[in-house]
Amino acid sequence: MADRFRGFLPVVVDVETGGFNCKTDALLEVAAVLLEMDDEGLLHRSETVRYHVKPFEGANLEPASLAVNGIDPHHPLRPAIDEKDALQRVFREVRRSVKENRCSRAILVGHNAHFDLGFVNEAIARSEIKRNPFHPFSCFDTATACGIAFGQTVLARAVAAAGLDWDETQAHSAAYDAEMTAAVFCEVVNRYRDIFEARRRVD
Repeated sequence: MADRFRGFLPVVVDVETGGFNCKTDALLEVAAVLLEMDDEGLLHRSETVRYHVKPFEGANLEPASLAVNGIDPHHPLRPAIDEKDALQRVFREVRRSVKENRCSRAILVGHNAHFDLGFVNEAIARSEIKRNPFHPFSCFDTATACGIAFGQTVLARAVAAAGLDWDETQAHSAAYDAEMTAAVFCEVVNRYRDIFEARRRVD
């Protein structure tokens, strides 16, 4: 894994939010999918870590965004935790995986990745978290990768173009979207395995 991504460990992240502005709008769900590489050099999904998140104090909640993701932030049965606690729990698992794969740090993989990275970075700043396992500005964007590999940039269409199943009823939950993003990311990486191995032998 470390050789394949120059010391970085790709970790697929998806967030559900109360809007599009990472500085003002609430982080409501965060999910991270860890990846593993088999002996043949093929990338696969591993475990998923997911948390519901309480809106930070003063957070903006756009009704249009809540209508899309179906989240009721104030539902009494919603098992949400503070964003600092949620991030620290996710980061604990990411750091463990970084160590197990002998990588130097993690790099966020996302569909339109800078959106997710922006919300994660703002939550880190609000929570004053000092140990961030992710690269602060570099990321792998599957919207770009899928546009190149499949001619599709919308996640649902990219999943279908990759020959995978898409369940619209589960879409817009952080865990499901992260898992499907991980599936297409693995598909793209695995399609380029032979090219990568040939280049590595030459080098």
